[in-house]
Amino acid sequence: MAKNSKFHTLGLDPKIIAALDTLGFETPTPIQARVIPLALNKKDIVGCAQTGTGKTASFLLPLLHHLLKSSGRALMPREIILEPTRELALQVQKAFKDFSQRTSLKSCLLIGGESLLKQEKELAQGPDVLIATPGRFLDLFERGRLLLAQTQFLIIDEADRMLDMGFIPDVERIAKSLPNPQRHTLLFSATMPAPIRKLADQFLKAPEEITISPPATTAETIDQFLLNTTQKNKISDLTQLIVQESPKKSIVFCNRKRDIANVLKSLQKHGLSPLELHGDLSQKIRSETLENFHKTPSALLIASDVAARGIDVKDLTHV
Repeated sequence: MAKNSKFHTLGLDPKIIAALDTLGFETPTPIQARVIPLALNKKDIVGCAQTGTGKTASFLLPLLHHLLKSSGRALMPREIILEPTRELALQVQKAFKDFSQRTSLKSCLLIGGESLLKQEKELAQGPDVLIATPGRFLDLFERGRLLLAQTQFLIIDEADRMLDMGFIPDVERIAKSLPNPQRHTLLFSATMPAPIRKLADQFLKAPEEITISPPATTAETIDQFLLNTTQKNKISDLTQLIVQESPKKSIVFCNRKRDIANVLKSLQKHGLSPLELHGDLSQKIRSETLENFHKTPSALLIASDVAARGIDVKDLTHV
């Protein structure tokens, strides 16, 4: 694919191109330019690409195209997208709505922390696409609420994150539950450890492999610094650094909820008002926190790794 290719040259449905024009998207990123033509030709794909490369559009746009070019049966979703976290699933659903704005296609979000009854009612309306976390998907499947005979595409996104969170057995169960022998599978991962390679070998058929940048490399636009400290002084040194740097918009990631509480307390003592985000918060509070973080010009977010992937923030200055 030529470097100067445009979306309208890729063979996507005119309704999708119209939506992209409205959104101001004209030129595909490298992963989009390589994945979209292959997915349009219904190839299984293993994509190794970092977060922030445009990966979501690379699978959503051809999936929308196939939905527009075919018809399904009532109450049988034709495409399933698996995400490791609720935040990522919400982000993908937003992108789906943006890209499908000129169509009547429907998606259904299946994530924990939300009403099961509400999700069952949405399933009864016959969505074309399911965007789900593995646990909630299996919960509804075991309740007999999912009819999967017409599933044409399975997307396994952020597979290495699935591995980190212990979801690979759930992903395997889901893949085995899809009866359509003509199903196509697309797997994306920032890194390609042995368990992810095994997963790809098990469920993908002669996949095309695409690597956009070396796994686990840092983007060239990011400056990295290391601060040597001790366990005892770590939080005080971090607080001092934040006070000195005065970042406009930043995120501090912590391994444990206890660490988040300690960092919050230290920063508050210095007159700062950081936001917190971790898995013990309700989905409503997590969504409100992310919305506030997006809207506030100068905001400091203290987060667990539940949000390490799934936060798409413009003008982020420090991590």
